[in-house]
Amino acid sequence: MMIKKLAKTVVCAIICFCLLLSYAPSISIKANADAEYDDTRVTLGADLNADERKTVLSLLELTEDDLKQINVLGITNQDEHEYLDEYLPKSVIGTRALSSIKLERAPEGTGIEVTTKNISYCTDSMYINALATAGVENAYVTVVGPFSISGTAALVGTMKAYEDLTGDDIDDDVIDAATNELVVTGEIAESIGDSEKASELIGYVKNEVLEKGLEHEDEIREVVVDAANEMGVTLTDEEIDSVISIMKKLSGLDINLDNIKDQAKGLYEKLEGLDIDTEKAEGVWNSIVTFFKNIYNKIIEAFS
Repeated sequence: MMIKKLAKTVVCAIICFCLLLSYAPSISIKANADAEYDDTRVTLGADLNADERKTVLSLLELTEDDLKQINVLGITNQDEHEYLDEYLPKSVIGTRALSSIKLERAPEGTGIEVTTKNISYCTDSMYINALATAGVENAYVTVVGPFSISGTAALVGTMKAYEDLTGDDIDDDVIDAATNELVVTGEIAESIGDSEKASELIGYVKNEVLEKGLEHEDEIREVVVDAANEMGVTLTDEEIDSVISIMKKLSGLDINLDNIKDQAKGLYEKLEGLDIDTEKAEGVWNSIVTFFKNIYNKIIEAFS
């Protein structure tokens, strides 16, 4: 009897140990899965239907089970109109919130990297430039639509996701300026037929305005016109005024130019090759020298 009892005890212990082993991996996997998404946020358009949601998640390379481990935020059509009505017609914004994004924290020094899928109006560089303006740092961003959409509203969703991830609030004035910047860059891109040149133009002007502390409209206008001429871009008076309006907003905000350059470094590396003001500066200096030479010569003549 004692032997049978001991055998039963051993068998029970073995069974319990095996059950524990079979359960332990699932605990470990769950913990790892949770950790995997600690630095991830997702913003989904509030008006996605079931099929559209499925498409969006596929493009974001996520599943419904993944979403259970991620802090998921919503972006409504009302949110879109709140930030975009001033810059786009209501008909363009539409009545449904569809833009969706995935934001992941990137290692220090990475900057902002953007991937777009089914986005027709905004390019990667447009998002990077505007997000850098908003103060976003070191992030991988994926912007998608269930089908081809403009993607302008995704900028707002990205900034909301970044606030939630970092705990840092982005001022409404900064969100407004970044949104304004994105829309105007897109409009110029459509007008000139070159989205990269449009982004470079806005990036260069922004650099000059912030670096030199330009605030007066005439000063900013001169930079815009010179940059457009140097890049071979033809802007209408209305487009020039739109760029000036953005830059006046930016000049009044507490924006760190070095941070913008670090986060949008791909764009600013391209801009380093531009030397738009050099010839003009040399011309001004030569004019000053000539002016004083003439005065000196006249003084000498008078005494002679």
